[in-house]
Amino acid sequence: MIKAVVAGAAGRMGKRIIHMIHQNNEISLGGAFERSDHPSMNADAGHVAGVGELGVKIAGSLEDVIDQGEILIDFTAPEATLENIRIAAPKGLAMVIGTTGIEGDMLKEVETLAGNIQCVMAANMSVGVNVMFRIAGEMAQILGEDYDIEILEAHHRMKKDAPSGTAMRLARILAGAVGRDLEKVGVYERKGIIGERTDQEIGIQSLRAGDITGEHTVLFGGIGERLELIHRAHNRDNFARGAVRAALWVVKQPKGLYDMQDVLGLR
Repeated sequence: MIKAVVAGAAGRMGKRIIHMIHQNNEISLGGAFERSDHPSMNADAGHVAGVGELGVKIAGSLEDVIDQGEILIDFTAPEATLENIRIAAPKGLAMVIGTTGIEGDMLKEVETLAGNIQCVMAANMSVGVNVMFRIAGEMAQILGEDYDIEILEAHHRMKKDAPSGTAMRLARILAGAVGRDLEKVGVYERKGIIGERTDQEIGIQSLRAGDITGEHTVLFGGIGERLELIHRAHNRDNFARGAVRAALWVVKQPKGLYDMQDVLGLR
């Protein structure tokens, strides 16, 4: 049986990941950690996650539990994930990274380090969303230049990054499918007298409200009709379940950086 270490074990995603690990007979919780000043420090990770006592105490750093598992599952924050992979990579600890908002030089370093271990990194671990990635690109290729492309994403009021990592992944897929440079055609805000929409632009708009888990819509607007491809997440379990699936898959692979398209055989 594979043993996993969970980062951010007392957070919203960490608790759901522990819950899904507990439900799976092929993987178990070997270690769990949080930031050192978290109120759940030293509590039983199973109690915190609501699955009963597991005999795994929440530690204050990855170093405290790095030898307690074969793979680290990390859905935390960009800075925390970077620090965790800096520790995990020299030890050869495999990783599943679901943290969003990793960009620029930070992303380059994470990708470089991830290439030296067995690692799955994806903006969204949901099976449904990854099917959406595949279908959206195919739709864009078929519809071509005659349809305007807009992306709308909505998340809970606590989400720190915008647009979401999933929306940006969709935007890159769509831009690539129609041969456009997203850096030149992406439009992230509209206000005032902006003139007519250009043929090339791809709109990416964000909503933040209440407890919305996550919604993504790709709208293809033609003259006289429109097509909408929609994914709605009702809770975080689909992300956690996908992360566990990715962990079970990647530990059997050669070293390298993968994403959920690889895990699901969609590439």
